[in-house]
Amino acid sequence: MYGSYDLSPYARDVENSLTSVDQVAILSVFGTMLAVYMFIILAIAIVQVIAMWKVFSKAGEKGWKSIIPIYNVVILFKISGLSPWLIFVYFAAIIPFIGWIACVGLTVYLAYCLSKSFGKDIGYAIGLWLLAPIFYMILGFGNSQYVGPYGKNKNTVVETQKSE
Repeated sequence: MYGSYDLSPYARDVENSLTSVDQVAILSVFGTMLAVYMFIILAIAIVQVIAMWKVFSKAGEKGWKSIIPIYNVVILFKISGLSPWLIFVYFAAIIPFIGWIACVGLTVYLAYCLSKSFGKDIGYAIGLWLLAPIFYMILGFGNSQYVGPYGKNKNTVVETQKSE
């Protein structure tokens, strides 16, 4: 009983209902949306590169190191006081679920250590993790000073300022 219906006339109606003008209009809308999306992503990437360049410069590293993929993360680990070998945790992302959790956890810990390296607290680390381009710009162009990996030199800096 169920197999006796012929749906082919309906399928032909749907197929012929879109004219070439409609198809071009749909493609142009999707193309425009894609172009706007790509422009926004490119603008965010440029802002991120500029911010990272300034953060690297404040930490005593050369700014050009921020534009080399993978190497910039190794240098960021060094600035934060973490082992550069932790870069291999990011390669664990190919492992479903467990690898993703490890990558997110390492990114959160990196944001925390980087905020400590510039004398900031946990609130800044959360912002650095959630809104990275904005907080890297604040870190790079603000009045934050690099106090050493994981903020280890912070007490020394404060003591020398008190003694003067």
